[in-house]
Amino acid sequence: MKSGTRKLWTYVIFVAPALFFFTLIILVPFLRAILYSFQDWNGISSDIAWAGSDNYATILKDTGFHKSFAFTLKFVFVITILLNLFGFLLALVLNMSLKSRNLLRTAFFLPYVIGPVIIGFIWQFIFTNLFAEIGKATEWSMFMKNWLSLPSYAFWSLVIVTVWHSVGYFMVIYLAALQGVPTDLLEAAEIDGAGRWKRMLNVVLPLIRPAMTINLFLAISSGFKAFDLNFALTRGGPFGSTESIAYHIYLDAFTKNLFTLASAKAVVFFLVLAGITLVQVSVMKRKEVEM
Repeated sequence: MKSGTRKLWTYVIFVAPALFFFTLIILVPFLRAILYSFQDWNGISSDIAWAGSDNYATILKDTGFHKSFAFTLKFVFVITILLNLFGFLLALVLNMSLKSRNLLRTAFFLPYVIGPVIIGFIWQFIFTNLFAEIGKATEWSMFMKNWLSLPSYAFWSLVIVTVWHSVGYFMVIYLAALQGVPTDLLEAAEIDGAGRWKRMLNVVLPLIRPAMTINLFLAISSGFKAFDLNFALTRGGPFGSTESIAYHIYLDAFTKNLFTLASAKAVVFFLVLAGITLVQVSVMKRKEVEM
């Protein structure tokens, strides 16, 4: 067998399983969702009618979808800032010569390996029971309230849990970027008279911009796709005030049997998310510094 043919078969053997499962699990359902979005079907009946653009017209008048979209935008904006800010600060601190830095890195990363649904149920107990006990002991009004029963508090409870759960992952990415900053550049800047803040702004931040691009992308995409914590912690409540787009689509499809309408919303959701992330990545890529 020729070497070229052998290489081709090697590529096929390694790539084919991944390509097969990608097609089966992601591509085919996505294409079928596009088809369903133009049909009228409840997901159970054998009768499937053609609806054309009726589902998309319904979306324009669906106030529930608009409300969940507004909540998701607000949620994404807040967690993108907080995850990147705290992730960078933690990485900055744990990049120093601390004796316990390895232990602290593990401790901050550990919540990320726990399933979001489990995290949601744990924090539900904390908000409803532990906070009440703290409120009785301290008489602080913020702990005496049921956070999951008040819209504004429920929003911040989701933000707190999301940041606590995911900040360790963002910290690891920023930490890897900080460790890749050449020490000779920092020493040269220090010799030239640049203080700590000038070195941070003019040397460190430009060089870790690829990590910023990755973390912004991850924060935006995971924020838009938020479902697990939303389902386990608040279930969209109170009164639908914390209902994310993903959870809203899930409710339409599997509790209201509006299967094709949910498919249309999923297609719109995909287009919005793809558009935002593509713009974000392209803008950040232009500002990256090549070493």
